[in-house]
Amino acid sequence: MRHVWRWFGPKDRVSIDDMMQAGVQGVVTALHHLPSGAPWTPEEIARRQAQIAAMRDGTPSGLKWEVVESLPVSEAIKTQSGDWRAHVENWIASMRNLKAAGIEVICYNFMPVLDWTRTDLAWRRPNGATCMRFDFTDFAAFDIHILKRAGAAEDFPEGIRDEAARRFAAMDEARREQLAGNVVFGLPGAAENFSLEDVRDLLDSYAPVTDAVLRRNFHDFLEQVAPVAQEIGVRLCCHPDDPPFGLLGLPRIMSTEADYAERLAAVDLPANGITLCSGSLGARPDNDLPGMMERFGARVHFLHLRNVRRDGDAIRGSFFEDEHLGGQTDMVALVASVLREEERRRKAGRADAAIPMRPDHGQDILDDIGRGGQPGYPAIGRLKGLAELRGVEAALTHQGSA
Repeated sequence: MRHVWRWFGPKDRVSIDDMMQAGVQGVVTALHHLPSGAPWTPEEIARRQAQIAAMRDGTPSGLKWEVVESLPVSEAIKTQSGDWRAHVENWIASMRNLKAAGIEVICYNFMPVLDWTRTDLAWRRPNGATCMRFDFTDFAAFDIHILKRAGAAEDFPEGIRDEAARRFAAMDEARREQLAGNVVFGLPGAAENFSLEDVRDLLDSYAPVTDAVLRRNFHDFLEQVAPVAQEIGVRLCCHPDDPPFGLLGLPRIMSTEADYAERLAAVDLPANGITLCSGSLGARPDNDLPGMMERFGARVHFLHLRNVRRDGDAIRGSFFEDEHLGGQTDMVALVASVLREEERRRKAGRADAAIPMRPDHGQDILDDIGRGGQPGYPAIGRLKGLAELRGVEAALTHQGSA
């Protein structure tokens, strides 16, 4: 595996110097300051590459921008409304500019409205570490009583509705605002800017978009971008829904193995590939991560390795982000499956035999606590996860044991 690290740009509290000391091999980033639907120009791409190339004192870092995460797909494209055709053209132009700059792997998602959803961004563990958590009952309290989405109550089981009402009644105004802010944090770049009314307006824009419509729109998008990616040598990799089940009455079409199989078959080109995120997919008990790696391995272009622990076996339920070798995904089996795929690629002579992998998320530990970094992206917590994953990889490859 190629060990890479997500960086949110110059404002990230985890610096290029920190990444150098963690021993990462490449950088995953995006031009977060550009609006969704706008083209990424060669100048903006080069500026970010230059930022990555230097340490704080100007010493060359030796690091390169290797993976894009994410090149945003606008809501207009997902709903096929407004300037969506121009947005697709801009997306293709961005893809060409990235390739010209030497960047060949582009992660993106097709999640409506929210890039990810959590109800707690710093949930305390017994050892004092903190992590992100999705509490299904808290989310119901937000959806029904804070957002007050029409029809929200009917989307939850009776027991969850009743407990959500009790929890909401017990919340003071500060807690209600905190819960709303945590959920809205998953809006791309919107944590400080989106109001509940903005969220309601976005949800209204999806009123005519069913699962079937979103699938059709996604396939239309793939039919336009994937052949270009194939032609120029770019590998596209769609990230799964996070969490991988329905929320806010919105369609979810990238949550299961069947979803991925359908998307890959819709445009059956090697460039149309997968970001295998073990944390997102692992939040459902019916997703077999090592098995998915075996079956889809040839089209896995990017790996997010993290672990979650579910509160139960329901398809829709609560979970928290556990340690990388904790949780309910067999990470050793998953890494072994990745290594087998990489060996198949080497034997086939594929240039992309080493799959880029980042230690996704991490618990805040030690000096991470109080640093004020991006939720889910601590320095030391991710370093710990990377060290654990490297240890698994080293053990499995020792004397050819993989």
